[in-house]
Amino acid sequence: MLSLILAAALLSDPVATPVTLPSEPAPLHGTLLTPGGPTQAAALIIAGSGPTDRDGNSPLGVSASSYRLLAEGLAERGVATVRTDKRGIGASAAGGMTEADLRFTHYSDDARAWAAETARLTGQPCAWLIGHSEGALVALAAVAGGDDAVCGLVLLSGAGRPIGAVLREQLANAPEPLRGQALAILAELEAGRAVTDVPPQLAALFRPSVQPYIISWLPLDPAAMVAAWDGPVMIGQGTTDIQVGLTDARAMAAARPDARLATWEGVNHLLKIAPADRAANIATYSDPTLPLAPGVVDDVAGFILQPR
Repeated sequence: MLSLILAAALLSDPVATPVTLPSEPAPLHGTLLTPGGPTQAAALIIAGSGPTDRDGNSPLGVSASSYRLLAEGLAERGVATVRTDKRGIGASAAGGMTEADLRFTHYSDDARAWAAETARLTGQPCAWLIGHSEGALVALAAVAGGDDAVCGLVLLSGAGRPIGAVLREQLANAPEPLRGQALAILAELEAGRAVTDVPPQLAALFRPSVQPYIISWLPLDPAAMVAAWDGPVMIGQGTTDIQVGLTDARAMAAARPDARLATWEGVNHLLKIAPADRAANIATYSDPTLPLAPGVVDDVAGFILQPR
């Protein structure tokens, strides 16, 4: 009985600490969440596309707090995490830049620097990269060429094909002549050439100010990149994800046959239980009271902590 009391006394709630990463033009900000007991490993959670903050929320209708829930679940299992406001977002707003100056490498460079800082803050020899959605590609780009500060990769709900292929698939049902115009612009961007004459209906996707970022993004091939990385890899994908499908997860898994592929039945893009019906699925995007789907945290923590 005394040993149980002593063990309980050694455990406490996870501790959240604000952390800062030096950067130009201004520091970047995040949250370090450490376990109440001993830290067994450390991970950096890398956000997906758009104005996504450290908790996984966005003013574009997302308030499910998936990253906060993931961090809390991992802390309960002995994994410390750092989750961050992306450059230009939230507390890192001052670290942003004009849209025309932004490149994909800004995000991958930030992830590499945050990984080293995560390891330093937690006293670990390296940090895991947990990339969600576009963050999975950011994680892959961060380790291109190798990185001793990274233990391995956990790629959640990530595309397995170049973004050009994804865009062509999404444009398949667009009406003509809009579809033909969009495909012609995409072909120019793939060739590295900016397009000045963009129809107003396509400005949201191909406005001139965002084209340099798209041009820097288009050459990246997730399957080729995961094949080139020689560290441990886990790929996690839900079956009711309406943004990224099992085809993508399987493409990456085929490129890395030794990767751990976790498929979660009835789980959507935000890692929560959701039906395939689009409206009901999207309704979960704005519900932070919904927990992460059973198995998600256990699978991620189990992969990170397994003996190697």
